[in-house]
Amino acid sequence: MTPSTNSEMMKAAAGADIEIVDAESRIRAAQLNADLHELDALIADEILFTGPTGELGTKAQDIEAYRSGAVKFLEHEPIELRVLKISVNAAISALLTRLAVEVGGAVVRGTYRYTRVWVRENSSWRVAGGHVSEVPPIL
Repeated sequence: MTPSTNSEMMKAAAGADIEIVDAESRIRAAQLNADLHELDALIADEILFTGPTGELGTKAQDIEAYRSGAVKFLEHEPIELRVLKISVNAAISALLTRLAVEVGGAVVRGTYRYTRVWVRENSSWRVAGGHVSEVPPIL
């Protein structure tokens, strides 16, 4: 699937606020490209984010993982995106996606669900909190 197709699928699936759908597309592209500037713009300074093993991570830790190459996204194919707008300045997104990520030299593949809390800060949407976990295959 091409990025434009993924973007169209996410917009259609979301049926929600276009700003959040676009922010999700931007953060996905930033993860794939290890775009530190874009990640810095999209992640709140005081983020509270739980990783797939249950650890809490900071913005500085996340940015450093991309900078050092400790984390490298190889594939990030969205399957479904849902958005719940809480107010004009807050929203929650739930993204189901297929990932291939190199972590510490080993490639991890699977289907994951990101839940993100988006807040508008100075007219820009940023992730203030969230969680990612693996979704087991349906038997």
